[in-house]
Amino acid sequence: MMTKEDLTKRLGNGTLILDGATGSNLMKAGMPKGICTEQWVAEHPDAIMELQKAYAEAGSDIVYAPTFMANPLSLATHGLAAETERLNHTLVGLSRKAVGDQVLVAGDLTTTGKLMEPLGPMNYEDLYESYKKQISCLADAGVDLLVAETMLASNETLVILDAAQSVCDLPVFCTLTMEADGSLFFGGNIFDTVEELEAMGAFAVGCNCSTGPDQLESVIAGIRQRVSIPVIAKPNAGMPTISPETGEAVYSMEPEEFAKSMLKLKAAGASILGGCCGTTPEFIRKLKKALN
Repeated sequence: MMTKEDLTKRLGNGTLILDGATGSNLMKAGMPKGICTEQWVAEHPDAIMELQKAYAEAGSDIVYAPTFMANPLSLATHGLAAETERLNHTLVGLSRKAVGDQVLVAGDLTTTGKLMEPLGPMNYEDLYESYKKQISCLADAGVDLLVAETMLASNETLVILDAAQSVCDLPVFCTLTMEADGSLFFGGNIFDTVEELEAMGAFAVGCNCSTGPDQLESVIAGIRQRVSIPVIAKPNAGMPTISPETGEAVYSMEPEEFAKSMLKLKAAGASILGGCCGTTPEFIRKLKKALN
């Protein structure tokens, strides 16, 4: 288990490198669409272990366990709510086995996809209990830190922080997805939100997914001005185009260009860097090289 002090010390030695995409790479490895990803990964452990080994070798300091939607509310849509504990333990175990003790394993959490009141049907208590259950399982399974990623609104992210603090002392990273100007999809903007999250105890804040790194400089600089905690940038490999043949999202940015753009985000104030959709271990390798 990682303490906040340990992690701060690691950051003092320079930029922390996260992993790249998981979902788009699992699809390449044969994962079908529209299924429960967490269940599929548990049944096909080699796919995630090969990917995370490759990220560790490429230079990732932290990999995200594939527990993205392994909260009871999201699992319930696949009839798997009762499997919350088993899936979180299994998936964290696979990541740990893949990367050993040299690389940190983050327990990964995200939005349930059901908006909170007043925008949608979810109330605070149900969300809180769902996240609390998942976070308890992640902490028991031995993750080094927690990451709330691809969050859409501040209120749900704050519920994750509340739930985490009621269960454990693990550092929590919070990243939201947003428009290129920093506005959030359900009102508000990332700049006010990161201030709130810092006040509520987030260890680090920033954005993931959203856009390519070439469009994020002013957003990262804006976040940096608003908070005193570390800033995270985990963008996509550029903006996607949809392939007319397959209907799949195709990301245009090459690893080299991605790494160069990421250096600008570091200069703008981000000290925790990684990749989201469309990125591969090669992107992380080039990023690591560019940083050295």
